[in-house]
Amino acid sequence: MKTRNALAALLALSLVATAQQRRPQTLYQKLEAAHDPGGPAPKRDLTGSWTGPLTPKYVDAPPLTPLGQKLFKANIPDPFSASSNDPWSVCDPLGFPRSDTTETRGMVFAPMPGRMIIMTQYQKIWRSVWMDGRELPKNVGAKGGPDSAWYGYSVGRWDGDYTLVVNTVGLDDRTWIDRRGYPHSVDLRVEERYTRVDHNTLDLTLTIDDPKIYTKPFVLAKNRFYWIPNQEDEEQLCVPSEAIEYKKLIVEPAGQDEAKGKK
Repeated sequence: MKTRNALAALLALSLVATAQQRRPQTLYQKLEAAHDPGGPAPKRDLTGSWTGPLTPKYVDAPPLTPLGQKLFKANIPDPFSASSNDPWSVCDPLGFPRSDTTETRGMVFAPMPGRMIIMTQYQKIWRSVWMDGRELPKNVGAKGGPDSAWYGYSVGRWDGDYTLVVNTVGLDDRTWIDRRGYPHSVDLRVEERYTRVDHNTLDLTLTIDDPKIYTKPFVLAKNRFYWIPNQEDEEQLCVPSEAIEYKKLIVEPAGQDEAKGKK
């Protein structure tokens, strides 16, 4: 018992220390308060590092279809709860579009010939957005087609000089679209619109279209990012062994105590 309590206390202190070291969030708040546009936005250029808030502004989802209702009721948010079935609680990949709606404190755009690379700081996610005019795959999961993937298949284009539009399909339906537990099917289509308002400001609008789960397309979230010159890479990972230890030492005993209290 003493050993378990000591390990739990050590893990709790580690989590507190990690939270205190979340410099990108503090930096975001400072940049938001200063609100320095930094001059006009360069044309067709998102290159560099950007910081966002911990969580974007969610929008209420429209009515769900019967299948959507069934799946949504089965999902139990809160990865720190003993009863939760959140994939995040065991460090499964966040997948997309959840990577756009969870832990959004750091993002990098890196153009390459024929494509744009979007890198997300949390979990060190790397997405290739093809800009060479190719079409999205239409037969994901079908015979002869590609398998669905955690982060899907993405193509992009410029809408004018300041908005990058990214469309993504072929998403693995084991993931949630946000931490509230909203589900999706493999037929989900996602559109990201990144608009560079000025040199230092980038707005994202994230739109969901999944007729199997939702009765109509809707804007899932809006987010604002601020440009960071010479950003240092900060490692933010969900480590499975640590998640398992946390659940074993803290979450499961807490759930047992809660159950005893209800008897």
